[in-house]
Amino acid sequence: MKRVLTIAGSDSGGGAGIEADIKTITALGAFGCTAITAVTAQNTLGVAGVHPLPAEFVALAIKTVLDDIGADAVKLGMLANEAIIRAVAGALPTNITLVLDPVMVATSGAVLLEEGAVEAMRQLLLPRATLVTPNLPEAQKLTGMPVGTEAERIAAGRALLAMGAQAVLIKGGHGGEDILTDYLITADTLEAISLPRIETRNTHGTGCTMASAIATGLAQGMTMLDAVHRARNYLQEAIRTAPGFGAGHGPVNHLVRA
Repeated sequence: MKRVLTIAGSDSGGGAGIEADIKTITALGAFGCTAITAVTAQNTLGVAGVHPLPAEFVALAIKTVLDDIGADAVKLGMLANEAIIRAVAGALPTNITLVLDPVMVATSGAVLLEEGAVEAMRQLLLPRATLVTPNLPEAQKLTGMPVGTEAERIAAGRALLAMGAQAVLIKGGHGGEDILTDYLITADTLEAISLPRIETRNTHGTGCTMASAIATGLAQGMTMLDAVHRARNYLQEAIRTAPGFGAGHGPVNHLVRA
């Protein structure tokens, strides 16, 4: 059994963050460990409050897990502020498989990363990322480039490669197209992964779920392309079979089989 360490915030509603990560990692057959960066009070209607943990405690949690249990891959989610980003960068070994989900804004619109922390993410984490998985607003924020067209999305992905990431997955969920297309970009390859858009309000935690599913696949020895395809199919089915909880953006069904 492979080990995946997720470093992210806790979602009291259970649909995103650490909770989504642990469910996904378990559903896909790996063992999940955690370092919690922040606790949130939230439900499907929005985020009522965010309480970041002390950066030194986040670093201690990472070190404590890695020193004993270890990890075959690490997934980074909500990091909240610059101090936590710096602590995470300092606590992680340089040679570990790292999937960076650059969480900045919740599905409900709540800001989950302080403005001043974006540059720290660019400098300290992007160059360490085996894969970075921005949605369209995140890709635009990280690069300062437009992402309205296919060509612009690919160009933004290549800009993230130039910042040091080994691979980039530009996710198309925030676009308006009926066919949702993600672009997996490396120095040598470009792969477009297209699936029909499911019209639903149940999309809470999809970014967390996708990134942790990919990290699990990489930990299990899958190629990047195979890990992304399995994760995309798993998420598609999880959205399709969502339980429909809450009055807002509901959670997906993490119990589906990939």
